[in-house]
Amino acid sequence: MAQVNNKVLLEPAYVLHQRPYRDSSLLLEVFSHSHGRVGLVARGVKGKRKQRQALLQPFIPLQLSWSGRGELATLTDVEASGGAHQLVGSVLLSSFYINELLTHLLHRHDPHPDLFEYYRYTFGQLDSLNQPQLLQRYLRLFEKQLLQEIGYGLVLEYELVHGEPIDASRSYRYHPGQGPMLVLREDVNQALLFKGSSLLAFAEDKLDQPQHLKDARRLTRLVLDFYLGGKKLHSRQLLMDLQRTTEVAALNRPSN
Repeated sequence: MAQVNNKVLLEPAYVLHQRPYRDSSLLLEVFSHSHGRVGLVARGVKGKRKQRQALLQPFIPLQLSWSGRGELATLTDVEASGGAHQLVGSVLLSSFYINELLTHLLHRHDPHPDLFEYYRYTFGQLDSLNQPQLLQRYLRLFEKQLLQEIGYGLVLEYELVHGEPIDASRSYRYHPGQGPMLVLREDVNQALLFKGSSLLAFAEDKLDQPQHLKDARRLTRLVLDFYLGGKKLHSRQLLMDLQRTTEVAALNRPSN
């Protein structure tokens, strides 16, 4: 990647989201390696440049060139740097969820090269994935990495008040923006309680046990909702609807 006179050339990037703009153009939200989240105008791609439009889709590794200052630059060139990831069903919806998180939580023009590489790694793992438990594991680990990168890293190994190491056998209430606090009685809202063993497992990226994975999901949702400040994620709702539909279908399936 090179930058000369506000021109960015062949920057590794992914499209996070696109929407129509005027008659033949697109507005793009892009996640790039060295420039972070960027807004671009892709002019005329619905006319003579339909081949370019076909590339400007989420989940295709790209090299993008653009020019201009301010919030919206102008796309000048696009090249594929790999094939589109093969994502279907809940994996596809989860991938849109990841993109939606980045769109809401990353500031424009704030580089996160390590997060970009982790994003690329994650989609390499999701490619053609058909194991629900592994999907949930990759999602939790990405959420954890995202929070770390934007300065809101999870506190998972030390207690909030006294700084004591987390005890695997005790229960903790997690305070978003602060960390876990030891609870001495169990009548606290259970949605806010987490076993020390689950916190320690998440700290070490060891989410092989169903309970640890379930608690990691509750924890990241609690913390992400805090930092999203009430913003609703459409992809999350679609995932919940899909899960309910799958559960109903399983209940109604005749047994042999």
